[in-house]
Amino acid sequence: MKISKSLNKISLVGISLILLSSTFSYSEEQPVDIWNIEKKEIEKKILNDDTNISSTNNENKTSTELSIFSMQSPNDNDLILQDKKIESKDVKIIGLYDPEDYGLNIDMWLNSNGDQLRNIFSNLSKIDFSDDAVEIMNISMLTNAHIPQRNISEKEFLKFKSDWLIKNNNLELIEEYLIKNQIINLHPELTKYLVNQYLSQANIKKSCELFSKNIEPIKDEYLSKFSIYCSIVLGKKDVAQLNLDLKKELGFKDDYFENKINFLLGYIDKVDKKISEKTILDFHLAHITNTEFFFEPKDSTDKIIWKYLSSSNLLYNIEEIEITELDRISTIEKAVHNENYPEKDLFELYKRFQFNINQLLNAETSYKALSNIEARALIYQKILLESEIVEKLKLLKILKNLFKKDDINQAFNLELKKFLKTIDPLDVPDNLTSFYYTNVKIEKNLERNIKFNNDIIHQSKLINYFNGDYAKSKIEKDINNFLKKIKKNKKYFLSKKDIIFLESLKSDGIEISKKFDDLYEINESEIPTDIQVMINNNEAGTALLRIVEVIGQDDLEKIDEDTIYFIISTLNQLDIDFIRNKILLKVLPLKV
Repeated sequence: MKISKSLNKISLVGISLILLSSTFSYSEEQPVDIWNIEKKEIEKKILNDDTNISSTNNENKTSTELSIFSMQSPNDNDLILQDKKIESKDVKIIGLYDPEDYGLNIDMWLNSNGDQLRNIFSNLSKIDFSDDAVEIMNISMLTNAHIPQRNISEKEFLKFKSDWLIKNNNLELIEEYLIKNQIINLHPELTKYLVNQYLSQANIKKSCELFSKNIEPIKDEYLSKFSIYCSIVLGKKDVAQLNLDLKKELGFKDDYFENKINFLLGYIDKVDKKISEKTILDFHLAHITNTEFFFEPKDSTDKIIWKYLSSSNLLYNIEEIEITELDRISTIEKAVHNENYPEKDLFELYKRFQFNINQLLNAETSYKALSNIEARALIYQKILLESEIVEKLKLLKILKNLFKKDDINQAFNLELKKFLKTIDPLDVPDNLTSFYYTNVKIEKNLERNIKFNNDIIHQSKLINYFNGDYAKSKIEKDINNFLKKIKKNKKYFLSKKDIIFLESLKSDGIEISKKFDDLYEINESEIPTDIQVMINNNEAGTALLRIVEVIGQDDLEKIDEDTIYFIISTLNQLDIDFIRNKILLKVLPLKV
């Protein structure tokens, strides 16, 4: 009888959780396109179960969406690889983009080796990617495809995806990924990262939106607590109370959390003023339940708490800090370095230090007798007084090195760029050129126009073929006529970019007369051996990761021609034309 009661209680809890989940409305947002490709909308499908939970209507569905975004049938032949049994009834492919939109296919990862992927992801985690690398990385990681089957589990591969999304820190993309796939429970760490980041920005509305779009009962304890708080924020106190009661029935106990929630629910008049830094949610609850809230961060305070304090205007008032309080100033310097405190406020503080005229006149030597903080303040004040460009540059370099000495070099970043921006590069002496160009912010001209030069193959209007503006018959005629003129012109030398252009045409099946074969030779060895092996094994996903690794922090337009050649050759052999064309249109044309 006792067992029966327990089972009934558990059943009631389960049904209640399902009913609660149906109180949230699920709204779907259009995905953020990469390289402006229009993607198909996902079919909205929520199955009725035997408790008659309401379902949503399907909108804008296509046969492609059914095959890629929906739960897969266990009878699909392509899900059976090397006699590996599928344990679950449904296999869900997790991603955002239709592989066809990017010249990829659903099997792009199937032949990949987990050991090799671990090594590549380890290398990628250490790179600060350029925008070009980020775009290709997003395509490779977020395209809908089967997971690898060799030496890697689904959980580990999905963690690679989560790790990438966290590294990239595109919160809107993370939210789209979680909601479109309904995988909050499968990716709890990624979900925690998202809601915590929004909360650290004091954007409670965005933190709570995620829970209103989720249709599954939340399993993770921290996220379930966050959801209870969000129910209160959304004015659903009865839902919050019921969820809390259900958790307590299942053994949940958190006196700190319950005290704050009961106060917000109006059940108690006084709240415990204890401040917990265990999580940002705990910290936030302490803040919003205490009208006299005060917290002074320390060096050990978590970065996300610092960010919350900054976003909520709870940091030190710079005017209240005495210049004799060097420990507090040191803490502020570290916070600025971690981008948790305004850089301009730190330098306003430096202006308040008092120095005699002799120290200012001989700042380049007198700073050495001061503490590091005072030295930085003295050099900064001298920079403000200095009018000679070369002397100012010397002082800027000294100040930057003083920050580096204490491992807080990012604390002098924006202010340094502001100074350097006012200096003409022609006025920079040779011994300071490296310092200048390493730290100055060079504005990118993103609106440069293409200038066609019809005397050079890769700069001619023929490159419009990669925009889709050429019929096959026309490009074949025009390129053969062009090569005919070149063969007669003994002075014309085919550049590496010309060869890249021609090889890409051939890869697309464009017929070029064999009488032009002697115009250039192909060096097959230019593709790294490991990438060629990936091509031979049809490991498209892994090959894309290696391309991202090669691009790294560089803009495509700055990469040498030999590297571009093997990147394009790789994409040609794998028939990944979409990415190839985008790269070609960035690196081939002359832009002014």
